[in-house]
Parts: sequence; structure tokens; C-alpha cells
Amino acid sequence: MARQPLDELMAPDWAAALAPVETNLRAVLGFLAAEVAGGHEVLPAPSNLLRAFRQPLAGVRVLIVGQDPYPTPGHAVGLSFAVDGATRPIPRSLANIYKELEADLGLPPRVHGDLGRWAEQGVLLLNRVLSVRAGGAGSHRRKGWEAVTAAAITAVTHRCSDDGAPAPLVAVLWGKEAEGVRPLLGSTAVIASAHPSPLSASRGFFGSRPFSRVNELLTAQGDGTVDWELPPLP
Repeated sequence: MARQPLDELMAPDWAAALAPVETNLRAVLGFLAAEVAGGHEVLPAPSNLLRAFRQPLAGVRVLIVGQDPYPTPGHAVGLSFAVDGATRPIPRSLANIYKELEADLGLPPRVHGDLGRWAEQGVLLLNRVLSVRAGGAGSHRRKGWEAVTAAAITAVTHRCSDDGAPAPLVAVLWGKEAEGVRPLLGSTAVIASAHPSPLSASRGFFGSRPFSRVNELLTAQGDGTVDWELPPLP
């Protein structure tokens, strides 16, 4: 990956947007190669490392900011809060997201954690740090990813529609870590609450109605709604 052109690693418009931080990205990929050479398992798998950037930048309508990938082998898939569709049980934070989705929109919780359907509709599920050492939560923080994802968030917030107006966008910030990107969001509509983790969900996440509020804000911006219902099985 460290030698592949950016437009082979991600959608072409993302490659153009992240070109200014390509040096940072190459440095992080080099660090990951060194981790693997040192006998450490790095998550997610290389094929999913930059998955958040596979869907075109131009199609992003919602930004949901996460922290770093799940450190349990087999869980991380390159999209914040999502896990592989075969993972059972799903992480507790995701289970709480499903509880709030049901309370908010009446949609049934799923047994799987494949959030690909959201990504296909322009929901950018972006962790601030895109890799982790297996078993070591937060182990790849301050290794260079933050500059890359900050550039990605900035690129999303600076897009314009054909008429020159800001492109429709709603940012969802769950928890203090996500709140840290607020200075990058400019005038973007923001929905913020506690994190869905079991440690904090009852302190403001439950009852925050993020899904219906996103749709209300998108509708007000003339961009329709997101169909938040996930298939019963991936």
C-alpha cells in the first residue's frame, strides 16, 4: 500500500482532496509496515484500512466521527462503529446505537454490525485514527493519522454545490473525542451528544434522536433523507 498511487487506494476525488497530506499518509503506512514486521497484528486488514474513502467525497451527506478501530481481531472493518457482518455479539456501543435508532425511528435492532448500507447513502463513518494494534485500544494515536483525517474532514466541509453554495452536510459528534473536530466544521450543522459507550450512553446519548434530526437537517438543506434501516442480515 505504501507505494500504490492514492487513486488506487481510494475514490479519485478523495485522492485529490488528500494529496496535500499524502506525505503524512505515506509515513503512517510506513509505520504500519514496521508494526507488522515487528510481529504485531494491525487492524483492520489492509484491504479495509482506507475503506471510509472508497465512496466518493462528492456524495458525502453525513459525517459520523469515531475514535479508533475496535482492537478485537475480526471486528474492525474500516468504518467507525461498524464491524464485520459475521461478528457476534456486536460491540456494546453499536448495540446502544441500535437501541437509540429503534427509540428514534422505530427501526428494529440488528444482530449484525454491517453499516455498509449507510456508507452507500453518503454517510461517512470516519474514525479519527484509522488503525490499531490488536488488543491495544488507542495504540496508534499520535502516529500521524490525525493529520490525514483532519484533512478529510476539512475537505468534506469545504465542498460546494454546483451553484457555489456549501454542499449539504450534517456532522454527528458522539463524545469528547469527536467534539475535538468541531473547529474543523465551520458552519456545518452539528448534532452532538455523549458517546454511545455503555459508560456514557445514559448521560445524554439515549434520547438524543440523532437519526431523525439528521434527516430533518438534510431535508432543510434540500438533500432528502437517509434510510437508516439496515437489512436483517448483511
